[in-house]
Amino acid sequence: MEVVQQQGNINNKHQAVENGENGELRFDDFNGNLPRSTTDSALLDSSKSNRVIKKAKRPSKQLMRSDSDPEGQTFSSLGNRAAFSKNSRKSRNGRGRGLPKKGGAGGKGVWGTPGIEMFEDGQCRDSGDPNYDSESEDEYVVESIEPPVTDEELKRVVEPLLLEYFENGDSREVEENLQGLNLGQLKPKVTELAINMALDRKATHRELTSQLISDLYGNTLRGKDISKGFDSVLTSLSDLTIDTPEAPTVVGQFIARAVADDCLPPKFVLSYKGKVDCPHASKALDKADVLLKMKHGIVRLDNVWGTGGGIRPVKFLIKQMKLLLKEYLSSGDLEEAARCLRELEVPHFHHELVYEAVVMVIEDSSERVANMMSKLLKLFCDSVLITVDQMAQGMRRVFEEMPEISIDVPAAYILLEKFCNVLLREKVITEALVKEIPQRGRKRFVSEGDGGRIKESTY
Repeated sequence: MEVVQQQGNINNKHQAVENGENGELRFDDFNGNLPRSTTDSALLDSSKSNRVIKKAKRPSKQLMRSDSDPEGQTFSSLGNRAAFSKNSRKSRNGRGRGLPKKGGAGGKGVWGTPGIEMFEDGQCRDSGDPNYDSESEDEYVVESIEPPVTDEELKRVVEPLLLEYFENGDSREVEENLQGLNLGQLKPKVTELAINMALDRKATHRELTSQLISDLYGNTLRGKDISKGFDSVLTSLSDLTIDTPEAPTVVGQFIARAVADDCLPPKFVLSYKGKVDCPHASKALDKADVLLKMKHGIVRLDNVWGTGGGIRPVKFLIKQMKLLLKEYLSSGDLEEAARCLRELEVPHFHHELVYEAVVMVIEDSSERVANMMSKLLKLFCDSVLITVDQMAQGMRRVFEEMPEISIDVPAAYILLEKFCNVLLREKVITEALVKEIPQRGRKRFVSEGDGGRIKESTY
């Protein structure tokens, strides 16, 4: 019994151990009871005075500036350690702004600042890095400077570029290609080449040239470059007149249009007055002066090259095509008809010519007109002046209008079928298109039950 009682008292003793001044609190005896003179409040006071008080993880600035604790440590030094853990990316300085450490490049699992993957060649670009080598800076900073182009190289590059521009009318592509060249002192040469190439071409190409000069102004060419380019054109105008007799008039129109587009200063023409010995250059300047001084001249110069191509109204184009066909029927000149059609510059509207030609054949109802129109359409088809799609579109338009055409021409369906067979024999149209020819329904007689009273059977 005594051994068991001793073992129980020892267990009670171990359960009563608490942290304090000596690391533990002991009972007075092995029975587990406190002395009568010791109260609960005394026990709590003694435990508080002997225990280290730990502060919160993020102490306020007022507490961090307070006196030292009983252990001789300040709250600020203890609070900084507790407030910022080792994995925190914020500044460990209590007075920091809360920004990430090392500019966001520090911390566990972080590979560096954003964009550092672009420099994976082993070179250090950061001047604050200990591994930075200023002598190796030129090794990875290389400025590519294109050598200036020569006069021959510029001509070899710009001429195909302008020819392509005359086809598609995309001035942005020309500007991008010119910016890729180191033009240097040859910038005025671009204006001179563009005007020289436009002298031998149509009004549409001259309009495109004026638009190109206006688009290049300010980005690729300056006002001085354009002025020098026109100076070169005026200087060589005597030679240009040999190949193009109307060159002085055209150059004068170019000058007036450039002034209207604010590419040339208005004093450009006045600066040459009385100082030019060449009669051709004087004629060009006089032409530009007249255009600029006429009433509402700046507004009218927008159409100095006329309205060509698809800009012209549809009624005007239809009238010109009808006139073309009538002149061909009277003269029989195939080449002149082809030249007139090219000058209209409306390849998207050639189906109107096919439509008018077939309608003329039906309305005239003569074999002569049918034969001449078949020759004309065959020439246009063989020379690809009129494409297969435009030919088919014009024929289908005739098919759709046949009910109205047949009102004025009762035999329209028969004449259309005969003419289509001629075109098929000449390989102008396809068999699939011939199968689309509309057929006029045959009118039934009274005896077939179309209206009227059906006769009674005599049987």
